[in-house]
Amino acid sequence: MRPTPAPAPAAPAAPGRHPRAFEPVTLVVTIVLSVLGSVIGLVLITTLGIAPNTSVIGALIAMLIGRISFAALSRMRDPHRQNLVQSAISGSTFAAANSLVTPIAVPFLLGRPGLVWPMLGGAVIGLAVDSWVLYRVFDSRLLPASAAWPAGIAAAETIKAGDEGGRKAGMLGLSAVVGLVGSLFKLPMSAAGVAFLGNIWALLMFGIGLLVAQYAPTVLHVDLAANYVPHGVMIGAGLVALVQAILMMRDRKGAKGKASAKGEAQAAGGGAAVVRGEDDRFDAGHRTVSAARLRRGLLEGLVLFLIGAVLIAFVGGVSADMSGAGLVGWVLLAGFAALVHQLIVGLAAMHSGWFPAFAVTLIFLIVGLVVGIPMVPLALLVGYAASTGPAFADVGFDFKAGWLLRKGAVPWHPYEMAGRRQQYLAQLVGFAVAVVVVAVAWKPFFSDGRVPPVAQVYVDTIKAGLTDGHALTMMALWAIPGAIVQFFGGSSRQMGVLLATGLLVATPQAGWLVLLALAVRFAYVRHRRRRAARENADPGTAGETADNDLALVGAGLVAGSSLNDVSQIYKAF
Repeated sequence: MRPTPAPAPAAPAAPGRHPRAFEPVTLVVTIVLSVLGSVIGLVLITTLGIAPNTSVIGALIAMLIGRISFAALSRMRDPHRQNLVQSAISGSTFAAANSLVTPIAVPFLLGRPGLVWPMLGGAVIGLAVDSWVLYRVFDSRLLPASAAWPAGIAAAETIKAGDEGGRKAGMLGLSAVVGLVGSLFKLPMSAAGVAFLGNIWALLMFGIGLLVAQYAPTVLHVDLAANYVPHGVMIGAGLVALVQAILMMRDRKGAKGKASAKGEAQAAGGGAAVVRGEDDRFDAGHRTVSAARLRRGLLEGLVLFLIGAVLIAFVGGVSADMSGAGLVGWVLLAGFAALVHQLIVGLAAMHSGWFPAFAVTLIFLIVGLVVGIPMVPLALLVGYAASTGPAFADVGFDFKAGWLLRKGAVPWHPYEMAGRRQQYLAQLVGFAVAVVVVAVAWKPFFSDGRVPPVAQVYVDTIKAGLTDGHALTMMALWAIPGAIVQFFGGSSRQMGVLLATGLLVATPQAGWLVLLALAVRFAYVRHRRRRAARENADPGTAGETADNDLALVGAGLVAGSSLNDVSQIYKAF
């Protein structure tokens, strides 16, 4: 995996304390923009079926507020406060759209409106555990901060460009214009953007999957989705990825990723910066989460997901439709599905920036049909699984942005851990606002026929059921190549998961844009290194400079695509 772009110093000369999420001005701005993000997410997911990334929008608004010389609003000029605000607005958007309103639409469309409130309670649990687990395991061997997390790079580069200006702002702005214009012509410019930011091998498989999904119906005359090919590939790749994740939880003596005891106490405690000396500077090989903490975080998540499943089972009346043994099996499957769903969605988003949440939820739906779960318990299981994943990935994006902005702090480690904790608190504010907005708005929206399209697909699939064993046979068959690709690609590339993500997403023209961007990226890096060789300069420095330039271009393309997504709200009205 190539190194992430080196940011300019972003911390004060004496970073005694990171800006707080609950500072009055920051909190007010956070709440106002979280309401905006929740409404945008709710409207667009129920009208156009999309959940835009509002992170860049939040960063831009925070910058504009910081330019207002009134009262204490000028404090929003601080890039770390802008990072807190953009974390909250993006969290509220995905929470409202993906983690809350989509799950509660499932029992409503099934004709059981009385289960909406129990499902909302279960979705809130799923959302809370989702974000907690990511907070615990971010920057571990499984989910390293040095990985791509493309939307996080876009947010960080936007904040830095607004703070520094100059050439960086010009490159980012021009790329954003290209991304916006391309998106207006219905081109998936975010696909090209992430190709400049992520792991080359992972994105190559993502692009291949996109191309196969686009041309298989016309060239091979095969409907991959109808034959459950993408689902099978994802099952095989996902199972191997799960085993790889379990292996990563083992302690390894002398591993670079081992976090210090002081760092763990810092993360678990109040987050106050503890000066450890001027030598405590950022080290790209240092991870803040050890294998032991990764293991604890995932086990805590599994236990909490199981507790949430028990609550849903009794409040939602699952016990009325199932025997004692069936109820135990339902709870175990629901807890396991929630954990696996968040990991698969998170890993795919970490490398590609795309959320295959709908497809992975559909896999567990089909598994539920195969094992014969009754209709209402299956609907609740699907809703619970759907509540996890997107928020997990979004928190990762925002932590990545903060990680990039804080790399210049000295001492780095305590400032990084304090900043990450404040980001988590800011996102909890955004999640709380999203819960309130959805609780107030779901009834008028649903009564007006405005429901997420993916929820309708879930319900239609539940009602149709499985008439034969074709789905199970095809998924078992295609799980084999998915497992093989994931195994040989290794845990750092997630090639099998990304291949399945491309097959499932199936966005037209996205595959060509990914491969074209990868070709440009390869050619540009090679050109800079050859030029350095001719000038007797350091090829390594030339490659790093090329990566930084490409990261700016990729961030701009993602930002422009996100601006276009958010602008679609006028269509909804």
